[in-house]
Parts: sequence; structure tokens; C-alpha cells
Amino acid sequence: MKVCMVGTGYVGLVTGACLAESGNYVRCVDIDVEKCSALNRGEIPIYEPGLDVMVLRNASQGRLQFTTDISYGVEDADFVFIAVGTPPGPDGSADLSFVMEVARQIGRTLTNPTTVVTKSTVPVGTTEQIRSIIRSELDGRGIDLDFDIAFCPEFLREGSAIDDFMHPDRVVIGVETDRAREPLVRLFSPLTGGENSIYSMSIPSAELTKYAANAMLATRISFMNELSRFCDVSGANVDDVKRGMGSDSRIGPRFLNPGIGYGGSCFPKDVKALIDSSNRKGVRMSLLEAVEDINRSQKTLPVRWLKESAGEDLSRLTVAIWGLSFKPETDDMREAPALEIVKELKEAGATIRAFDPVAMDKAKEILGDSVSFGDDCYSILDQADCLIIVTEWLLFREPDFDRVKNLMARPLVLDGRNVYDPKEMEEMGFTYRSVGRPRG
Repeated sequence: MKVCMVGTGYVGLVTGACLAESGNYVRCVDIDVEKCSALNRGEIPIYEPGLDVMVLRNASQGRLQFTTDISYGVEDADFVFIAVGTPPGPDGSADLSFVMEVARQIGRTLTNPTTVVTKSTVPVGTTEQIRSIIRSELDGRGIDLDFDIAFCPEFLREGSAIDDFMHPDRVVIGVETDRAREPLVRLFSPLTGGENSIYSMSIPSAELTKYAANAMLATRISFMNELSRFCDVSGANVDDVKRGMGSDSRIGPRFLNPGIGYGGSCFPKDVKALIDSSNRKGVRMSLLEAVEDINRSQKTLPVRWLKESAGEDLSRLTVAIWGLSFKPETDDMREAPALEIVKELKEAGATIRAFDPVAMDKAKEILGDSVSFGDDCYSILDQADCLIIVTEWLLFREPDFDRVKNLMARPLVLDGRNVYDPKEMEEMGFTYRSVGRPRG
């Protein structure tokens, strides 16, 4: 099939590459000339394991192209996907300006019947607005062109997006007619092995399903983080509680890891947008408001630990940070806990050093000279008073602990991701604190 993907951000680029990998012919459209040129050369602007190889392979075999010409992109396309950003506005609402502009461009350039599929995460009712905009533009051109609309949310995890797309546990499609549904089922069936894992529903239901899924996962994370606070003062071990809860088939073990909060491009934005859109319809999502509050305060938990250990005055301390991206296997710094930790440490006057295997360049753009960046995880430890584990990269799971302790001025480790065993750390001579677990 012929696919036009408008937007080459995280979702658009991964989706376009994977659809090409499945044998389709994909034209990805973006307004950024330099970005399209770089992509046509095989240069990938984001870090996602395996994506560079996939893009190169499909581009060289003629199934994947990048262009700034939307007329060329939509020409003869069976599907036109909208995959542009919907960043949060100051009030938490989703900024739909990019989506609506793409809809206008589609209406100005469409010449053949097609199915326009919203891939961007948008509030309920947005896809219907997209249809109205496209129809209005077509009417303005004096063209009576029949087209369908659909909504097909993405459920991609950064760091494992290719596997998530190529082996999905489900595909959700929101459609109005069988004419729109059947080609979408054909497009995605090779990935699911048939229709059993393809869930067809109304467009509003599909739009809400995306928000509901992310809101539920965010809720589980914040629940465990709040529970870990009680573990800290009650003598309970959150690891044991997690195992006891997760063994219940009604609950399951996933997304029950306590830590220093969620970040990235999806959970924070989507929780805020769902709260905002529900408020606009007179329904208060008080549970999600609490989820957001818990997450916000959890991000700076290591700084509170440090103040408890060293006192309120951190101005003479040197703090080393391992990990900057919001999660491993990505360079995404959006809403990363590291940003809030650095901000509070800087306000307290601490000297900050940091290392991340992948996200250093993006972190430097954001943090500038407020942080000293090291070439490896050990170089930032020299005479450090504290080490904070912020992102649980595999590289940090089995370090040379003797070297770590010998380099540091004080062997204080504050583990925001529960990477290490408390008893083992105490036995090695570290002062160690983790989330919701007894010390030593």
C-alpha cells in the first residue's frame, strides 16, 4: 500500500519506517528541509535502538522517502497519517495548532480519495474537527472529493518502539464505516497475525482509549511512589509489597516499580490533556490531579534525602548524577526527573556533575553550564560528596564499586531507581538510600 506520513518526529518516523519494513511504500513529509535531507542520507535525529538501520535499509530499497512537498506525499496515497506534535499549553491543554495546519494542507492538496488517519494523540472530538477542516478546504477549491477519516493511536515505548510496532499486543482503530475499517485492518494485519488483536471502535472511543491507557499507567506509577513513602516510615519493604500485589492476576506485575517519577513525551502531556479536556466538559478528574501532584513531588526525592543527610546547606557539596534521560534507551529529556533535580541542587548552591550514555548532547542544550559533564561515569566521581542514580541504564547496574567508593569524598549513594541491593551496598561500605526499602 502507499502511505503518506505527515510528521517525522518520534511517532511519525518510527511508524513510517516500520510500515516500510512491512512492504508498504511510505513518503514521510516534514517542513524541516535540513531534517528531510539528513533523513534521506540515513542520519537519524533521535536515538532509538535499531531505527537507523531500518531507515537506511528501506530508503535504499526505495520504500521510504522523506520530502517537504506535501502534494507529492499525498499523491495517490491510500492513507495519509497525521503524526505531528501536540505539546501541552500553559494550562495543560493539548496544542492542536500543528494538527490543524496539517489538516488544512491536506485539504489544499488532496486530489484522490483516501483515508486520513490521525496518529497524533488528540482530545476526543479532534478527528471530527480534522474532517471538517479538510472538507472546508476542498469546498473552497470547488472539489467534491470523497475521503474517510480514522483515528489510530500509537502505543510505542521509547527504547523498544520498533518491537512494539512490529509485534503489538493490540492495534486500536477508530472508524465510522467499513470502507475505512477494512483497508486499515489489511494494513496492520501482517503485524498482528490477523484481526484478533485489532480492536475496531468509534472514533471518540479510540481517541479516549489512548489517553486512558497512558493515564492508567501513570496512575500505577504514582500509586507505587506514594506507597513507597509509607514504606519509608512504616518499616515495610516496597519490593515485597510489589511482589505480593503483582502476583494478583487482577493487578499484574507491570508498572509497579517505585522510583522518582515518570517523564517523557507521553505520560505528563497526556495526563494534563485528559484533565483539561474533562474539565472543559464539566467532569473533574480528581484522581489524575493527584497522580500529577505525586509525580511532581517525587521527582526531587533524592534532593530531600540529601538535605536530610547533609543538612539544608548544600553549597559546599559536589553531587554526581548518573543518568539524565527520562528512561534508559532514549535520549529524550522531556519532563525528565533529572531536570528538576538539577534545578533544585543548583538553587541550593551545589556543584553538579553528570553523565549519561546517550542524552549528553540534548542535556547540554537544556542545562548549559549549570552542570559539568563527564566523559564516563567514573570521571564525575572524583571527590564527590554524593552520587544520585537518576536513570537506570544497564551501564550503571554493575559498576566497579571499589573504584566508585575510592573516588568519592563520601560514599553516599542515593538510588532513585532501586538499582542496587541495600544490604550489599551497606556491606561494601556505602551509605545507601533507595525508594521505599529498609536501609541496610
